[in-house]
Amino acid sequence: MSTQHTVEHAALVTAARGGDPAAQDALVSAYLPLVYNIVGRALNGSVDVDDVVQESMLRALDSLTALRDPESFRSWLVAITMNQIRAHWQQRQFAQAPVEEAGDVADPGADFVDLTLVRLQLSGQRQETARATRWLEPDDRSLLSLWWLECAGALTRAEVAEALELSPQHTAVRVQRMKAQLEAARVVVRALDAQQPCEELRGVLASWDGRPSALWRKRIARHARGCTRCSGLWSGLLPAEGLLAGLALVAASPALAASIRSAHDTSALAGAASPLGPGEDPAGAVPPAGRHRSADGKVTARGAARRRRHT
Repeated sequence: MSTQHTVEHAALVTAARGGDPAAQDALVSAYLPLVYNIVGRALNGSVDVDDVVQESMLRALDSLTALRDPESFRSWLVAITMNQIRAHWQQRQFAQAPVEEAGDVADPGADFVDLTLVRLQLSGQRQETARATRWLEPDDRSLLSLWWLECAGALTRAEVAEALELSPQHTAVRVQRMKAQLEAARVVVRALDAQQPCEELRGVLASWDGRPSALWRKRIARHARGCTRCSGLWSGLLPAEGLLAGLALVAASPALAASIRSAHDTSALAGAASPLGPGEDPAGAVPPAGRHRSADGKVTARGAARRRRHT
């Protein structure tokens, strides 16, 4: 992000923090794609993506007065978003419901990988890499959601480290481990796409239910390493960071942006602007008046539009 662009956005944040509705709307328009891509890729396929995106944006808007440096808004927003993703996983675990169970996965139209492929018109190894992300564990998908945006030029490594609450050195180690899993997942995609499937692999897959998982990634990758026929699939893999460089962000639906604005307006009209004190963490705050937690831990907005699926 250029210095001029940073200054312009800092001025926008300052105006929004002062209560300017137009500036607040502009912030939503400017940063919703970033938040949507982080959450969408981290929670791929979950019906709760829109909810987590909305709550992340609303927490940031409601807590702007807690932000001391307007120029740090982006990193602050990313940290809030990652905390909301962690809260989502914790709620699922607390409810003792498998995160990837069928009832928690949206229809194919809501799958973020499919959205990425269609809207960015990916092909070749870029398409292969996007599809491979389905095979990562939740923790690795969360890290990938940030690293993908770093490669695309939308985040810096410092912002990634801050969002993960890790040192740059530890972040680098985590990224290397995740890239190794992603590379194995790319080989899995190649193995399953082979025009003439390996007969030995067919035997390995006899009990597979057809759904990507870390367990089956390991089994298929292990086969590909030891199989004479499949071992060649590891060759010719271009570095993922080069494939992701400069990629555009997947746009959020207009309906989601409208829902966020509606929920924020409802909260403001209800006198719910309850800024946090200095040093308090907006991601851990109690939802302001005008929004409440339902029995399953989700945050809803009174009078806001119902959650809409991605289009």
